[in-house]
Amino acid sequence: MTIKIRDVVNNDATLISRRAWSDDHIYELEKKGIFAKTWLFLGHESQVRKPGDFVQAFMCETPIILSRGEDNEVHAMVNSCTHRGLPVCRSDKGNTKRFICPYHNWSYKIDGELAVIPQEKTMKCKSDKSQLGLKKVPRVESWRGLIFGCFDEYVEPLEDHLGNMKFYLGAFLDRFPNGIEFVGSPQRWVIDANWKVPMENQLGDVNHGPYLHAAVVPQEAADEINEFGYSVVPGKGHGATFRLMPEDAPVDNVAWGMETITGILGGEEVQNYLREIQASAEERVGPVRARMKGLAYGVYPNLSFLWSNAGFKVSHPRGPGKVEYWSWSIVPADAPEHLKKVLRNNHASFFGPGGILEQEDSEAWMQQYLGSKIDFADDRPYYYGLGLGLEKPHPDLPGMVDNTANEHYARAFYLRWRDALLAVEDEA
Repeated sequence: MTIKIRDVVNNDATLISRRAWSDDHIYELEKKGIFAKTWLFLGHESQVRKPGDFVQAFMCETPIILSRGEDNEVHAMVNSCTHRGLPVCRSDKGNTKRFICPYHNWSYKIDGELAVIPQEKTMKCKSDKSQLGLKKVPRVESWRGLIFGCFDEYVEPLEDHLGNMKFYLGAFLDRFPNGIEFVGSPQRWVIDANWKVPMENQLGDVNHGPYLHAAVVPQEAADEINEFGYSVVPGKGHGATFRLMPEDAPVDNVAWGMETITGILGGEEVQNYLREIQASAEERVGPVRARMKGLAYGVYPNLSFLWSNAGFKVSHPRGPGKVEYWSWSIVPADAPEHLKKVLRNNHASFFGPGGILEQEDSEAWMQQYLGSKIDFADDRPYYYGLGLGLEKPHPDLPGMVDNTANEHYARAFYLRWRDALLAVEDEA
């Protein structure tokens, strides 16, 4: 029986039906109401620096080519030949002048325009190539080097979509004089879970750490989160968790990277570099954000950022019960090359498919999905009411704020999710 969306999430999002994570009909509504209408992360400008550079991406289950054209503009197009539908790009990244379909050798320019139809040389009539290019993503915009695309040409500007989330992302990205860069191709793996489960985790669920990751997370780290931690909903659907350290905190207790394996074991040169970045932080991001020591961020609907471990992640749906997780290491763009090689281990040591914490998280997400599809449990929705009504404005932090145990980050996400699905429910 088809479930109504108003029966999935109650009015304050404290109770959410298990079917939100397991129902085929709901997944189809997500594709129409969210992934067809919302800004989705495609890549970073450091991945497409020069004309001819390209990387592959996805928008939901639709394969995308992100490229820099001969006009030096960034383009995004669907990776599917307009002749018979085959992918015209099969490399994760590279530099090229043409994308060529292997079936009949139709050739497309780096911006997706159709260049050559080999069969035309034997035909008297010519096709209108201007109408046969790869399908373009109609809106592509970037902020601080982060590139997003949207299939809805009338979507609000990207900066409006990000809203107050820019304050929190900028607290990290603006610390570095030339920003950040993505390192290599993403690590990619498939998890038997719904795409919203890892997203919810990164939106603000940092309090599972002392329990799920008890063998790795020291008690001192948990105590620091309890004492200085904040959970913020900058805008409906986004989330940011961080520690706001005291003004007199020692530099080693605040500086990005010092608490990681790289910071601890990387040696004096690495540590001095991290201290130098922190020394200029107040000048670059202001006194409040200079004291931020981030944890996990989430940008609606499916982009995440891990501050300490310097990783961006995208939760790509592959149906209601599978997610293809993409994860990139990032480094400061102007760091010396030999330090970049060291700093990228901030991410790889704990996250990615071989990371200790990632494996524990993935197992929990798979078990949550199984719990969402078992029989005879529909009358026991999941409870999201921790901290209800305790979130409030803060004089220095935009958005609604409370400690990290408050589940308001998830409630805000699922209320926006509900609204998006309600808007298209009658079309189904």
